[in-house]
Amino acid sequence: MVLPYIASRASKSTRGLRGWMMAAPVDVAALLTPLLLTDKFWKGTIFEAGLAVVILGLGGLYSGRRHMSILDELPTLCGRLLASAAIVAMIAALRHEEVEHVAAFMRGVALSSVLVLLGRAVTRSAVVLARKRRWVEHNALVIGTGPIAVDLARVLRRYPAYGLRFVGHVDDPPATDTGARPPVVDTIANLRRAIELTESDVVIIADHQYPEAALMETIRAAGDAGAHCDIWVVPRLWGSRSGSRLPDHIGAIPVVHIRDSALSGPRWILKRLTDIVLSSLLLLILSPILLVVALLTLLDGGPGILFHQERIGRDGKPFQVIKFRSMRPVNEAESQTNWSIAHDKRVSVFGRLIRRTSIDELPQLWNILRGDMTIVGPRPERPYFVEKFAAEYPGYAMRHRVPVGLTGLAQVSGLRGDTPISDRARFDNFYIENWSLWLDVKVVLRTIAEVFRGGGR
Repeated sequence: MVLPYIASRASKSTRGLRGWMMAAPVDVAALLTPLLLTDKFWKGTIFEAGLAVVILGLGGLYSGRRHMSILDELPTLCGRLLASAAIVAMIAALRHEEVEHVAAFMRGVALSSVLVLLGRAVTRSAVVLARKRRWVEHNALVIGTGPIAVDLARVLRRYPAYGLRFVGHVDDPPATDTGARPPVVDTIANLRRAIELTESDVVIIADHQYPEAALMETIRAAGDAGAHCDIWVVPRLWGSRSGSRLPDHIGAIPVVHIRDSALSGPRWILKRLTDIVLSSLLLLILSPILLVVALLTLLDGGPGILFHQERIGRDGKPFQVIKFRSMRPVNEAESQTNWSIAHDKRVSVFGRLIRRTSIDELPQLWNILRGDMTIVGPRPERPYFVEKFAAEYPGYAMRHRVPVGLTGLAQVSGLRGDTPISDRARFDNFYIENWSLWLDVKVVLRTIAEVFRGGGR
């Protein structure tokens, strides 16, 4: 498989490709410059700097790009910097700050914004110069041997400013002989071997002879290791535009960067910090409810309030999930292999109530705080069923690229209980590949609505 090999190349891949490695520190330095002039507004300056970096990051201004130009980024940069300044000004107004102080502070914000633009121009020029001199260069394989792939290879050979050194094509032989085609390093099925042979850090998917379904699996597998290998795709439909705020291109050929879908790096830090804060607050706020449910569970079925069960988490690692007990299994084997107890007569009236309202899941907030789980993610499953479903349904095992969750997109979309596993896997993988903080917020809001409707098991 391609995925394990790409993941193993973490030590050498994408060096110099991530825009934030150079741009973010320069932006922070520029935004903090007013502190050198006066320390009167140091709190506001630090807050504005942090807010501006977050807003710039959300605008895609710290993403790796092939075509680098300050003029391409200028409209987005100016708009984002104005947005951060406006937010800070509104906060100052709500705090009833004196007009003179606000004016002095905003002059510092304006100065730092100008310095951000100048810093960006310098860093972009430095990167382009390093690429042209071939000080920063990465081997690139092109998947495909059609006209687009051939033109792409020619552009990469001729223009080093894109920072890529073309090392060969990868493609399958055509079904019928269509005439001369460029030599290939290997077939797509042997992409791992081609990467190893050419020591490539970048794969660009252009026109090819590979079946679409199999190609999507190749793209997905490579994208899962996006933190370790850059994957770029030439859009299949000419004239279409990517959803990126800053469209990228090599020559006149549009390319789309397949972002990291493994929730690593800054994206994972943001999600983990959110989990820690929310799980801590919820455990504190809901502690009276947890205590009442624990006492009622004790009265309903005696000792053994909490139910521990082995589940599979991120990267296939097992952990013990914690729930309020709603029934007692006959033995461990039944606990691990009984698919559903929704209609089991051993579930008491109280047990059915806490299951229907999902209250039995609340102890998993402790799992979240410990790092076993996250608030939103694919729901954890038992080892027996993970092994069974991974063998039966393509893409099921890929849902373990990220931490498992207390709630998930599949569950709020009605896929719980006896619903198709293949549909659940598709929803889970869609969530992983399209993750954003707002998507998590939407899932949580829909989960709350489901709880109030009594839409549990």
